[in-house]
Amino acid sequence: MSVRKPAAEPASENDRDAFRARRPRGRRPIPDEAGVVGVLILLVLGVGLLQPDFLRTGNLLTTAHNSVYVGLMACGMVFALAMREVDLSVGGMYAMGVVVGALLIRDGWNPWAAVLAVLALSAFVGALNGAVTTYLRLPSFIVTLATSMLLRGVGLALAEGRQITDLPQDHAFFTVLGGGSLGVPNAVWVFALAVVALTVVFTRTRFGARVRAIGSNPEAAEFGGLPVTRTRIAALALSGLMAGIAAVLALAFFIAGDPTIGQGYELTAIAAAIIGGTPLKGGTGSVLGAAAGTLILGVVTAALVFFEVPINWTTFATGGVILVAVGAAPLLRRVRDLRSSGRNP
Repeated sequence: MSVRKPAAEPASENDRDAFRARRPRGRRPIPDEAGVVGVLILLVLGVGLLQPDFLRTGNLLTTAHNSVYVGLMACGMVFALAMREVDLSVGGMYAMGVVVGALLIRDGWNPWAAVLAVLALSAFVGALNGAVTTYLRLPSFIVTLATSMLLRGVGLALAEGRQITDLPQDHAFFTVLGGGSLGVPNAVWVFALAVVALTVVFTRTRFGARVRAIGSNPEAAEFGGLPVTRTRIAALALSGLMAGIAAVLALAFFIAGDPTIGQGYELTAIAAAIIGGTPLKGGTGSVLGAAAGTLILGVVTAALVFFEVPINWTTFATGGVILVAVGAAPLLRRVRDLRSSGRNP
């Protein structure tokens, strides 16, 4: 009986390199999200060791629920940042969406119809940001900053500077979206579904591949025939849509339209996306990482309450965490790349 011998390594050096490249490697590449998810777990456990009550299920769910609104914006922000764009309008879009939805419901609209109107308006404003940025060749930073101020001004004017109340609290819109299922707030379920859906869109669809390709090299993408303009508009429309979904969930939970809501959310969303592994240079990103980055910031905020840190120092501490996390991100990516290539850092 003949025994099959393993294939001999090719004699030439080029052939040997190709032969080795085809060999299966024993060490699998480390996922991009592994570092930030690990930090989140360690942070939760660390705070729990010092404050055992922090690990109670109710507190963890409350922390997750409080992170949903910024988290949805951060997940949408991944698509903008991956294309080297910055969307500063999501905070204003969030506030205006809450106000517009509350006004429509108070004026007699069916709440579900008001939801569709808010989502359509948010996506339209996002697409408009993309169109102005592209056709007028203006920086998205400036365009969306102006849009944010305009939206907040419109929201304040429509609400006349006051909260909009007297909404039908017993309607299914408020009891379902503002309630919970299986002991978990429904807003958290929506957030989880959005993370899964956007991860698939970003990593497994042609649209996601175009976003990454354009962010990696816009000139080469345009030269290669990719629809750069259409993709940029769609990416910013998606970012706006996620802010609209956050507004709908906030309206359902708070049962009121507050025109001052969401101050600074746009910067927190950008920070969460960057912490999660989406660099400003574009070309790559992680929706799951952005969600984990948002939860890290939420855990820090909740931990400060448990440690009875004075409210005046809360913003300072949160800013310090963002600075450390953003500064450590390049180092962690370098260590990951070195390990994946089989070299020692």
